[in-house]
Amino acid sequence: MSSVPQTLTPNPYLPHEVEILERIEECAGVFTLRLRFTEAQRQRAYTFAPGQFNMVYLYGVGEVPISIVSDPLEEDVIDHTIRAVGRVTRGIEHLRAGDRLALRGPFGRGWPVEGACGSDVLLVTGGLGCAPLVSVINYVMRRRAQYGWLTIMQGVKHSSDLIFRQRFEGWSSLPDVKILLAADTGDTFWPWHEGRVTDLFDEVQIDPARTVAMMCGPEGMMRVALGELARRGLRDRDIYLSMERSMHCAVGHCGHCQFGPHFVCRDGPVFCFEEIRELFGRKGF
Repeated sequence: MSSVPQTLTPNPYLPHEVEILERIEECAGVFTLRLRFTEAQRQRAYTFAPGQFNMVYLYGVGEVPISIVSDPLEEDVIDHTIRAVGRVTRGIEHLRAGDRLALRGPFGRGWPVEGACGSDVLLVTGGLGCAPLVSVINYVMRRRAQYGWLTIMQGVKHSSDLIFRQRFEGWSSLPDVKILLAADTGDTFWPWHEGRVTDLFDEVQIDPARTVAMMCGPEGMMRVALGELARRGLRDRDIYLSMERSMHCAVGHCGHCQFGPHFVCRDGPVFCFEEIRELFGRKGF
C-alpha cells in the first residue's frame, strides 16, 4: 500500500499553539507580542498577507481577532499589537515570554500591496488603527524600490496614546517618506501637530493619477479623510478602508460582523471604497 504524505491543510476552526518569544510595551495598556508556532512545520507553512488577522486564543478564557503587524518575510515570527480592553485581552496582558497562546488564521482580505506597486502610498490612521497598517509599512520598506512616496498620517486622542514612536522617528529619516503625526490633546513636549490628523492634508502632495490610499481607524475620521481625498481628485477605486465590526467566528458563519451583504471577517476587513460607498456611514450597517 502506498503511503500518502501528510499535509498541513489548515482547519479554520482549530487553534494551534504558539509560544510568546517577546513582549514589547508600546504604551500604557498597549503591547506587542512576538509569537511562533510550537510546531516547527506549521510555522514554516504559515503565510499571510498584510491586512489579514488571526483569532488569538487565551486558554480557558476565549479568543479575539487581532491584526498581524509583521511583514510576511519575517518567516520565524508573527507579531500582534494588542490593546487591553476586554476580558480576553486583559488576560493576555499578563502573559510574558515563554507563555503559550493559540492562533486560528490567517483570515480575511488584506491590503492591495501588490496592486499598489509603482504608486505613491498614502496611509491615514487613527488610534490603534495604525496597527493594521504597520504590516503595509514594513512591506513597503523592505521593497522600497517598487513604490513611490510613502506618506503616513497618524492621529491619536492624546499624545500619550501614540505607539510605535521610535519606529515613526526611524521611518521619518528615510528618503521619500513623510510622517505626519497629530494628537487631539498634546502634552508640553509634544513636537507635532495638536488637533485632528485630517487637518494635515494640506501638507500632503497627492497626485491622484498615481496614489493609492489606505485607511484604518474611527469611521468618523475616515469619513472626513474621504472628503479630503475626493477634493484632491483621488478616485474611489484607489481608496481602501479597513472596517471594524464584532468578529466572532472569523469564517462568515455567525453573522455578527455583517456589513450590508458582506461579512467583514471573510470579505474584508479591507474593502475598496468603490465597493462599499453606498454602505459606508449609513446607520445600521
